[in-house]
Amino acid sequence: MLPRMQEPILYNPRVLVSDFDYHLPDELIAQEPLPDRAGSRMLHLDRHSGRFADRHFRDFPDLLRPDDLLVLNNTRVFPARLYGRRSGARSQPMSSKNPAAKEFLKGKVEVLLVRQLSQQPNEWECLVHPGRKIGVGEQIFFGSEEQPDLAAEVTGRGTFGERTMRFAPVADFLGTLERLGHVPLPPYIAREDRADDRDRYQTVYARERGSVAAPTAGLHFTAQILDRIHARGIEIAEITLHVGLGTFQPVHAEKVEEHTLHSEHFSISSAAADQLNRARENRRRIVAVGTTTVRTLEFAAAANSPQGKIEAGSGEANLFIYPGYDFRFVNALLTNFHLPKSTLLMLVCAFAGKDQVLAAYDHAVHERYRFYSYGDCTLVE
Repeated sequence: MLPRMQEPILYNPRVLVSDFDYHLPDELIAQEPLPDRAGSRMLHLDRHSGRFADRHFRDFPDLLRPDDLLVLNNTRVFPARLYGRRSGARSQPMSSKNPAAKEFLKGKVEVLLVRQLSQQPNEWECLVHPGRKIGVGEQIFFGSEEQPDLAAEVTGRGTFGERTMRFAPVADFLGTLERLGHVPLPPYIAREDRADDRDRYQTVYARERGSVAAPTAGLHFTAQILDRIHARGIEIAEITLHVGLGTFQPVHAEKVEEHTLHSEHFSISSAAADQLNRARENRRRIVAVGTTTVRTLEFAAAANSPQGKIEAGSGEANLFIYPGYDFRFVNALLTNFHLPKSTLLMLVCAFAGKDQVLAAYDHAVHERYRFYSYGDCTLVE
């Protein structure tokens, strides 16, 4: 197993969070996916010259080089948002078959399952709303009021307001979750999730269940786009990083290094590690699809410093990348447009230069690009 990096690396102590702000009109925040995944626009940024050009994502396969290694994050989003009712009582036996459940069903609660902590017992790290009212020991029931399908007890509270919840045993927890759960659309999408979001807020190559948010750069790919890439003989590697709590946490610190980035579970197979190390040894270009892929590769490389090779294994990645970071593995990046003052925007600025990225963002605003998860994308090389 690859080690978890316990302490952040402070490689540039002079960076302020306010340096990564920009103005975005609300109407440019995409609320709906395009009918055609591959129909998105793509801003093409040359990070060496600072020049950028307006393109479409369908151009992407033709912009790849024959010896490129394209790296995808194959994580799969699960319906992690649950709506339940709090019991208001902290002394009742914890069971979804509790005959007194109806008596205690009072306040509505929204629960976002972020990460499974253990299987026996079934414990999860969660975000809850309204957070301040949910104390340790409270019980929450999900599904039918007459006969709840799931029941959980709050067993702990974390540093950032997250809760630990223990679910009562049920015959098919994952199946029940698929039936009761909702797609965890980001808060800037101002609508309820729909049935079609289960497909569209998911990459076509999603395999490994575990994310509470999609690796959105991958949402533009279709089977036809992947066929075009394969037809050109371009090699593809897959890694896994389950997008977690950090995606939903804004940066409140004034200085970048004062922010603590949550860890996220990742895994790299032996086959993928061999592909990555071979490409690096042969000085081939490694093209990462999404900031999640970048973070995984760079963490895995840093964990084996000074060799910088990537080893197969799994672990918890908490590498915070912002300007001043020295990239070891990634040479090009496909990514969506990110929120102002977010850690994801800081990563892109570290890769391509803050002034160049913010100039490209200003251009995208002027040209009415669509922003964020269901929006357009940027290719940085």
